[in-house]
Amino acid sequence: MKSTKLKIKNRKGITLNANLELPANQKPNYYAIFAHCFTCSSSLSAVRNVSRALTQNGFAVLRFDFTGLGRSEGEFADSHFSANVDDLLDVHKFMEEHYQAPSLLVGHSLGGAAVLVAASKLETVKAVATVGAPSTVNHVKHLFSHQVEESEEKGDIEVNIGGRPFVINQDFVEAFDNTDLPAIVKDLRKPLLIMHAPFDKIVGIENAEQLYKKAHHPKSFITLDNADHLLTKEEDSQYVGHMIGTWAMRYFPKVKNVILDTEGEQLVGHLNSVEDNFTTSIQTANHTFIADEPASVGGNDFGPSPYEYLNAALAACTVMTLKMYAERKKWDLKEVFVYITHSRKHSEDMKDKSDKPKYLDHISMKLKFVGDLTSEQKDRLKSISSRCPVHKTLASEVIFETEIL
Repeated sequence: MKSTKLKIKNRKGITLNANLELPANQKPNYYAIFAHCFTCSSSLSAVRNVSRALTQNGFAVLRFDFTGLGRSEGEFADSHFSANVDDLLDVHKFMEEHYQAPSLLVGHSLGGAAVLVAASKLETVKAVATVGAPSTVNHVKHLFSHQVEESEEKGDIEVNIGGRPFVINQDFVEAFDNTDLPAIVKDLRKPLLIMHAPFDKIVGIENAEQLYKKAHHPKSFITLDNADHLLTKEEDSQYVGHMIGTWAMRYFPKVKNVILDTEGEQLVGHLNSVEDNFTTSIQTANHTFIADEPASVGGNDFGPSPYEYLNAALAACTVMTLKMYAERKKWDLKEVFVYITHSRKHSEDMKDKSDKPKYLDHISMKLKFVGDLTSEQKDRLKSISSRCPVHKTLASEVIFETEIL
């Protein structure tokens, strides 16, 4: 998965910090936007985990910081609810102009309320998912309600929200009273997934009930048993991401992968040197996978390197050969592990100092057996490991025939 940093200007000229997460094959079927919770940022571990889980379902996910939060410019006092919605609309416009119009909106807590409002204004949005969202926008005022009177008297003041200081003003406070969220949800008429923890101490489960009752079908609810409001446990945030991805597939047509024609050969490799750097698509008759170079040599590390695939071929062939041999002998081989490293060594580093090329390819293989095996049986399996077809191919002279099509 690749994360690309973006800088997006909103309608007020404020630069918003954003990260675009792409699927492993760098070919997203659809785009989504994730809106974080009140006073949070897009770097919250739960936000990252949900976004990355969604990429495994073919989505590219843009997560960004609202005005005055995280690494975005601006003041927190300007990050009232209507400003959050405006940020969402501006980010959506940027994505539509530079990539593809996002069709899925995901929001956490107050970000969930913001995506509901934004979705009501965006025709290209096909579905919405909320996590721990309040049923009324002014719900968050309880976090600083005891300090509101001081705001009315003194204008800009510093308040403590969740143990952190923030500067707010009366406009910030009043902005939470100007949105009728239940009415918006009632008129949304788009697929809606509501996820909520039954014992959420920040936004009670009754909020999910109220949103669900107002929404029209198709609507779905998933309970987040034993999760807290911020999804601090990694397994909870990953679960949320996977469930949203699975649910969304109901409303997003499955996009068929572009199949490369092997033209009668066993496989084909393809590299678009303009767009893909070193990232290479490999296609057999039934399978697709990615190869790449590590970042240390200028690649993006989106897949195993060519030599790692070479090692993988040898490892797979070795364990399969040993399995078949042990079964034929009726030996108690329950599991087999093979550890392989390829390197190039100077001939003087090798034990055999006969007349050899200056550099030699060297493959180190270590075997581990699980099962009730005697020392003699293990030694025999070690001997058999060198008889797998791939091992024989690597150890023998290979004739190459290359032609230009």
